[in-house]
Amino acid sequence: MNELNEAFDWLRGTMWLGLGLIALWAVVWVVRYLRASPMERISIRQAIRIRWGWKRLAQMCGLSVTDKMPTPLASLTNTDGTPPKPRVLVPALKVTPDAFGVMAWANCLPKVGLAEFQKAAPYLADAWRMTRVSALPGDRPGQVLLRGVRVDPLIVPTVHVPTGRPPEEYAKWDLGVDEFGMPVVVPLREVPGMAVGGLPGFGKTSCVNRLVCDWAPSPAVQFVFFDGKVSHAYEGDYSDLAQRAFAFCGDDLEQANKLLKELVQLRRARSASIRSVLGVKNMWHVGPSADWPLIVIIIDEAHTYFRDHKGSDPATRKLAAFAADNARLTEDLVKKGRSVGFLTVLTTQKTTGDAIPTFIRDVCPVGLSFAQKTADAAVAALGDDIREWPDASPVNLQDPAYVGVAVMSQHGRPGFVRIRTPYVADEDAARIAEQTAHLTQHPTRLLENLTGRTVVDLTKPDPEPPAKAA
Repeated sequence: MNELNEAFDWLRGTMWLGLGLIALWAVVWVVRYLRASPMERISIRQAIRIRWGWKRLAQMCGLSVTDKMPTPLASLTNTDGTPPKPRVLVPALKVTPDAFGVMAWANCLPKVGLAEFQKAAPYLADAWRMTRVSALPGDRPGQVLLRGVRVDPLIVPTVHVPTGRPPEEYAKWDLGVDEFGMPVVVPLREVPGMAVGGLPGFGKTSCVNRLVCDWAPSPAVQFVFFDGKVSHAYEGDYSDLAQRAFAFCGDDLEQANKLLKELVQLRRARSASIRSVLGVKNMWHVGPSADWPLIVIIIDEAHTYFRDHKGSDPATRKLAAFAADNARLTEDLVKKGRSVGFLTVLTTQKTTGDAIPTFIRDVCPVGLSFAQKTADAAVAALGDDIREWPDASPVNLQDPAYVGVAVMSQHGRPGFVRIRTPYVADEDAARIAEQTAHLTQHPTRLLENLTGRTVVDLTKPDPEPPAKAA
């Protein structure tokens, strides 16, 4: 009797423990639901419906297989010799809600893989009441990531508030979120240059501002600005960030030519001394540092410095000579500056050959385009492949709702991705620049301190050893 009572007590305790865990789980979910935003609450309810209806919906969409092989337990319990009933297998699904919709991870089955999920994506979008559903490779083999968005992330403006903390990883550009609400990160390690195009007022400057604000807290990054819209730093879009730059140039072509020559001379000096100072031929093998920083050259409204001036009068010929030389010097920085720590960012409205010479534009691995008016401008910014993806063309982004939306090619995959880039407020940019102004160092002085020689001496060829007497 005592043993029976103990068994009942143990069973009662187990039941109470189970009820307590269920109650705790319910409390956690209620608290999570109450703390969520209105958009997230809708996504939570959608995620619950997706889980409950998944087995039936998967079979209706052809995302199931029939297994005629009996399980070991079914074989042991089969006493009358009749064949066991075939089992219908459905991929296991794990669903996570967020503000835009849901993310679901599904396990693949034989004959139910990525291709089958991509084919069924439009039907899943209708059943889940989503704007669209995408099927992508998962985090591990044999897994598919389903991304369903209820609200189009491209038309929801976002704001980025810089933290003022140094980046965890150098040369990583957090651009924003794509049309499925997934973060888009562009690795700029070993990248010599990138070209950003788009109509005025559609987000080019704010996009570059985020890069500067995120990287400014690091002493291993130094900036130089060329702003072709203004004559003085305080007049332009980069006035709030000018104190974080070791040099600034306005729309004066002669002044720009002088600064570009100084940068090319610094590039040559770095090339001549990198092995003796860093012990490697490529700066990226050891990464940027406070003594050997990554030099980010931002050339805004690049057509100002490269445009071919037509005319026979002396003033026009002088401008044409400066423009041609500016293009030659910029080509040197883009083509030869990667291994010694130069990254050149060129922005303009139309990245056609007359704005950015093709011998510069075509060697920039990263191309980004905001709204464009013509298909030719889109091709100039993104390449001829954009003609095969008309839905992703930046020509479709001229609506005011798409201010801040850009298009770029997908790394490692065919096609293009549309990205919602966040807005960076001027006061936030000014705050970061003021907090990090003390980190500004001229790379020329840093190199001279490291080598004990001037950049002019470093660029001189070493004297040939005297010939031995016969």
